[in-house]
Amino acid sequence: MGGVQLNGITVAYDDTGEGGREPGGTLVLVHGHPFDRSMWEPQLASFGGRLRVIAADLRGYGQTTVVPGTTLLETFARDTAALLDHLGVRRATLCGLSMGGQIVLEFHRLFPQRVAGLVLADTFAQAETPQGRADRNARADALLREGMAGYAHEVLDSMVAPATVRELPDVAAHVLRMMLAAPPEGAAAALRGRAERPDYTAMLPRIAVPALVVVGSEDVFTPVADARFLHERIPGARLAVVDGAGHMPNLERPAEFDAALAGLLDAVAAAEDVTKP
Repeated sequence: MGGVQLNGITVAYDDTGEGGREPGGTLVLVHGHPFDRSMWEPQLASFGGRLRVIAADLRGYGQTTVVPGTTLLETFARDTAALLDHLGVRRATLCGLSMGGQIVLEFHRLFPQRVAGLVLADTFAQAETPQGRADRNARADALLREGMAGYAHEVLDSMVAPATVRELPDVAAHVLRMMLAAPPEGAAAALRGRAERPDYTAMLPRIAVPALVVVGSEDVFTPVADARFLHERIPGARLAVVDGAGHMPNLERPAEFDAALAGLLDAVAAAEDVTKP
C-alpha cells in the first residue's frame, strides 16, 4: 500500500505485480460508489502475479482525502492520470465498475492515447435525466443529514443479488462494510458530480482499443440492457453476462469475472504487440 500527494489531496493506493514494463502491461482498477479499493481484492490476487495492478481509493472514499462539495467525473479521471504519472505508467488497461466505469469513460475522453484497453462493468454511458439529477442531489442531501447507515442497509439487497446475501454472507458483509465506512461528504460530492455527467454515447463508436462490457444478470441498478447498449456501440467489444450476480460481479462471482477479464487482457497484449514499432 502507498500514499501520495496529488492534485491537492493524499491518494491511498495499492500497486502490486511485476508487469507493466510493456505498453498496456498495467491494469488499473477503479472502484464504484460508495465503495473503496478493497472491492478489488479478488482481482489484485488473481492478476498481480501476471502484470502490474493498481487500485486507488478515489477522492472522498477509503483512505483518500475527503473533499466536500461536488466532485465531477473529470476530477476523478484527472486524479487517476496524476497517480499514473507518479507511478511512471504511460498506458494501461482501465477497468471500472458502476461509477468507476463512468470515470474510465471520462479518462478515455480526456486521455485516449493512454488507454490500451477498457473494461466497463455494471455501468452505463448516458447522461443523467432531469429526474435522475434531482434524485442524486436529494440522496446527497440525505447522506449529509443522516450518514451512510440507513442508505447502506437499504440498498444492500440491490448492490448484490439476494442469493449472494443468503449464500455468500462474507461477500455481503464486505460490501456492507465498505458502504458503512464511506465518508458521507465524499459520497455526497460524488453523487452531485455524477448528476452533472456528460453523455458518452457519441464517443462509444470511436473507442478503438479492446473493450469488455461485464454485467451481473441480476443487476437492478444497471441491468443487462445497459450493458447491451454499450456492447452494440463499441466496435469489437466483448460482452460477459455473469449469471447470478448483482451489481458487484467481481466480488459475487470472481471466477467468472476474472475469466472474462483475462480474455480481455490477452486481447490487449496481442493488440499492443501488433502496434509495436
